[in-house]
Amino acid sequence: METKDNLLQQSILGFSNENGRSPVMDLELALKNSTIALDLFLNNRFSDALALLAPWRSQSIYHAVGHSSILAMQAGMTFEPKDIAAAMTSLRESLETCQRFRKKTGIVETLTNLWYQQPADSLTEEEMHAELCYAEVLLMKAVLTFLDESIMGFIKGGMTIRNSYLIYKECQAMMQKAENLQKLSTHIHFRGGVNMGIGTFNLILSLLPSRVLRLMEFLGFSGDRDLGLSELRQGATSNSLRSILSTMTLLMFHLYITVILGTGEGSLTEAEALLEPYKQKFPNGAIILFYSARIALLKGNFTFAQKTFLACIAAQAEWRQIHHLCYWELMWAYSFEQNWREAYRYADLLCKESRWSQATYIFQKAAVLSMLPEEEVNKLGENVAELFRQVEGLRLRLAGKSVPTEKFAAKKAQRYFLNNPVKLAVPALEMMYVWNGFSVVGKRPELTESILTTLAKAEEQLRRDPDPSDYHMDDQCVVKMLKGLCLKELGRLTQAELCFNHVISSENKIKHDKYVVPFTMYELGMLQKQKGDINQAIALLQNAKMNYKDYSMESRLHFRIHAALNTMGSFAAKIPPSRTPA
Repeated sequence: METKDNLLQQSILGFSNENGRSPVMDLELALKNSTIALDLFLNNRFSDALALLAPWRSQSIYHAVGHSSILAMQAGMTFEPKDIAAAMTSLRESLETCQRFRKKTGIVETLTNLWYQQPADSLTEEEMHAELCYAEVLLMKAVLTFLDESIMGFIKGGMTIRNSYLIYKECQAMMQKAENLQKLSTHIHFRGGVNMGIGTFNLILSLLPSRVLRLMEFLGFSGDRDLGLSELRQGATSNSLRSILSTMTLLMFHLYITVILGTGEGSLTEAEALLEPYKQKFPNGAIILFYSARIALLKGNFTFAQKTFLACIAAQAEWRQIHHLCYWELMWAYSFEQNWREAYRYADLLCKESRWSQATYIFQKAAVLSMLPEEEVNKLGENVAELFRQVEGLRLRLAGKSVPTEKFAAKKAQRYFLNNPVKLAVPALEMMYVWNGFSVVGKRPELTESILTTLAKAEEQLRRDPDPSDYHMDDQCVVKMLKGLCLKELGRLTQAELCFNHVISSENKIKHDKYVVPFTMYELGMLQKQKGDINQAIALLQNAKMNYKDYSMESRLHFRIHAALNTMGSFAAKIPPSRTPA
């Protein structure tokens, strides 16, 4: 670390060569500097990483990209307008820096390259890296542009992403042609960057439902999951500057995307293998500890996960936003155990400290409190009904659109505005399903049995209700669906199937929670897959996809159906959709 600290000091002060003049920051030295900054960042020294990069960001493409990357990450986590503005300023400056190093192309050469869709063969190694860095900065700028709460921001972001994608494709073509540059020590970093960019685009696009993907392909994009994973794996093992970015993308895929937007079939084995070298090198790095804890959580080792999330919080205090990510995970880790008092603690901290989605946090806090005895809620000085009534006023709009989980929460909370508010039956367990938590808690049969007991009590309470409300059948169906999920996780498939069919047969009696039937149909389809009846599984999934619309979290279900059908191969294209669920 002494060598890194010396270089940090020299960079801040402006180190000089033997003639006393500041040297030119050439490509090789810039990459070495950026690698040291990355090590500082992964060792929780975020300000030191910025300080190392800042003095050279107008003279070096890699210092510029590194500096703006850290600020963009910080803005994405804080959601603070001042952080977003600082990141956007840095990104614009980075584009200017990269532009100065890009090849100056005449109009004839530009038209020729566009016509034949070929990059110029005469680019230097530095010009190739400038193209790559320019594409990266464009992509980051597009993502932050989406935070502009207008449709114009959304359109601008989409156009910028397309430009980024086209440049990445050009860089890929350059990489395949640049045989004379492959022996240079800097070229491994170019290849790693192309792997990361092409891999990320292909992976993300492959997640999109088919109707969206067809539109993207019309606009020139392509999405191949196997290609995306292959490129990212090459990037992750390339020992390049961007190896960590490919690794983090793969971790996000296995640990989050497949859980929230897929079937929960990400590879924890690959995730552990990818993370292991970084655990050895950065044992106290907050980001590394966070992913280690997430893996433990998904494996069902909730006690170890809780301990490691707390270690992540203790590892650094500079970026409290990482604490907020841990609070969210701790809330769920305790919820899976039905330790509602501890779950409330972290839900409350999120409400007080994080700006990300106050509507979701307040709803989640109220939902957790709903699972506690009323006298304990009173001791905490909380008013559950009042919390639910706050949800609607806290909703965000991104690109002119409502956030789906916030919209879902606000709809569920509407019943608390009635003159005689109607309590939600098991709101914390319902939100657990929204985030696909039953597939996680299912790793622990004894905890799944405990949740099943809670649902049985709720079912009995609804059955004994002397004055059923307008929401009575909706609540019964929600409880029955969740009960079916528990039974499915426990391998009691016949009983689970009865629960799911009961919900589907009650479709015409459901007045408010229209999402329950298509989601239940999806779960029944996955149950049929588990039983080995692929044809019936596909028919149910396509039925849920084609015959239901305008319900809460429709897009999320479409993502899950798309992921499920992909696991069933060519059969999916042969089974026509049907209105009959069984």
